[in-house]
Amino acid sequence: MTLFHAVAWIDHHTALVQQFDADHVHAEMVKEHKHYTRQHGSDVRTEHEFFAEVCDALADIPEVLIAGSHTTQVGFRHYAEKHRPALSSHLVGWETVDHPTDGQLVALGKDFFAKFDRGRGASTQT
Repeated sequence: MTLFHAVAWIDHHTALVQQFDADHVHAEMVKEHKHYTRQHGSDVRTEHEFFAEVCDALADIPEVLIAGSHTTQVGFRHYAEKHRPALSSHLVGWETVDHPTDGQLVALGKDFFAKFDRGRGASTQT
């Protein structure tokens, strides 16, 4: 099953990636892995390691809407542009939202891509 669009809700600890079309939704959760380091005396996980895993989850998706807090979006966008420039062109939209339900997130994605595809003259595949 080829799914063309996805919406990813991301914060600094988890990301929910939902690929979808009109009839199907495939969800994948990416979570941070805490690493204890003696140097810091606490559980430390760099944001870059987490963002790299999120980028890996998005790598084969042609068009992605990123949703989440403004702060997280800025950090993720900066990481993607600097470290994954090929992926950056697939990140076609940014929406600031709090903690939506899975259904609300898919609805946000479908609404966004219906408008996005109409705006560029493409047939909607969602």
